[in-house]
Amino acid sequence: MSSAELASAGRTVGRDEILDWIAERGVYAALALLIVFNLVFTPRFAEIDNIRLQFVQVVPVAIIALGMALVIGTRGIDLSVGSVMAISSALLALYLGLGPAIAIAIALIGGASVGVVNGVLISRFGIQPIVATLALLVGGRGLALVIAQGRLTEVFDPVLSSIGSGRLFGVPYVVLIALGVAVVVGVLVGRTTFGRYVVAIGGNPDASGLAGVPVRRTLLAVYILSAALAALAGIIQTARLSAADPSFVGNLIELSAITAVVVGGTPLTGGRVRILGTLAGAMLMQLISATLITHNLPDSATRMVQAAIILAAVFIQRQRSGS
Repeated sequence: MSSAELASAGRTVGRDEILDWIAERGVYAALALLIVFNLVFTPRFAEIDNIRLQFVQVVPVAIIALGMALVIGTRGIDLSVGSVMAISSALLALYLGLGPAIAIAIALIGGASVGVVNGVLISRFGIQPIVATLALLVGGRGLALVIAQGRLTEVFDPVLSSIGSGRLFGVPYVVLIALGVAVVVGVLVGRTTFGRYVVAIGGNPDASGLAGVPVRRTLLAVYILSAALAALAGIIQTARLSAADPSFVGNLIELSAITAVVVGGTPLTGGRVRILGTLAGAMLMQLISATLITHNLPDSATRMVQAAIILAAVFIQRQRSGS
């Protein structure tokens, strides 16, 4: 091999190593840099109340992102999660008179039902995930508005208030719920046959079917889980706000969730699910939003930054797969 070829090979190896490092650890480095920036330039950033607030505010995105990670792990996408949040919020307010436990159960079942529809359309009828879930994004939001009769409903209940604002040893209940969800999803992915099925389908769905993997049943379960977690996020958001507003709850949250998953290292091409990376990605999105708002930049700037981040993450993934 000539010296020119050796130099070219060296550059390729070096580039691959850099891309691998960014894909694997870039989200943690970006999160650390953003924290350092805020410690230096954002007043009162390190105060306990502010830290607690950031963790509380990231909960809905983190919970939805965990479900989205499973979906993306199968080469799918779920654009309906924001509408599912709105449906669960509207159902919670509508049936709260029956008691908080019953209302929460109905809200979870109602949200999971959207996942059943998504899963059937995708796994049984072969409709592309982006098309099926886009239809539910539009139709689901409309259904939520019908359930709520198009208006904001104030929610007064001591149990929900406790869920939304209560703490255990100083840690908000909603944060503990999110951590519990993360542990459960992590165990599903890393320790169960279901998790292996998810990764196998994302890696090669045709070969998985030939190998005996129950592709349809697994896809159905994945979309039900995604919708159920979105419904849980809707319940938490309603409990925090003490109000159900289907025109606002979950609006554009799918963008934040997808960004968190992709930035966290789960490739859009499927075949892998990263739980810790997803959580770090969700926190990165939350801190970006909080930082921009604190420094008097509009919320629209947050959306543009998120779009740029997801484009960069996808570009890096394509470069890695093409190398």
